[in-house]
Amino acid sequence: MIATSARVIFAENGTAQVEPAAQSSCGSCQTRSSCGVSGLGKYFSGNRKAIEVRCATDIRAGDELQLTMSEGDLLKSGLLVYLLPSVLSLIGAAIASSSGWGDGAAVLGMLAGFAMGLLAVRLSGWVPKLIARRKNDYLSE
Repeated sequence: MIATSARVIFAENGTAQVEPAAQSSCGSCQTRSSCGVSGLGKYFSGNRKAIEVRCATDIRAGDELQLTMSEGDLLKSGLLVYLLPSVLSLIGAAIASSSGWGDGAAVLGMLAGFAMGLLAVRLSGWVPKLIARRKNDYLSE
């Protein structure tokens, strides 16, 4: 299971808007002063967005939640969102290129394949199962 902490911003009728807790993996590194990744982490650290999750009805704003997801769901999400459009892009480019219309057609075929991949992901309707529990409830199990 993959887990992270989140704070409830707003809760109503079994759903909650949560904001992930700030975490920095570069905070204890000895080379953070000369590392480019550390600088990127500082730049993007304030760029957190609230997400909506289903939870118990007794959750209130300010509660700390533990969000968990299985590794299988994370892998399936990555394959669906990244691999499917990429593969369809290559297939679209190959089909258009084999038609003999030149490079411009291959680019258009690639764009069409990519758009079809994004549309397929959107229409699939699959959403990974995210389990939200109060942090104290999660730790007591």
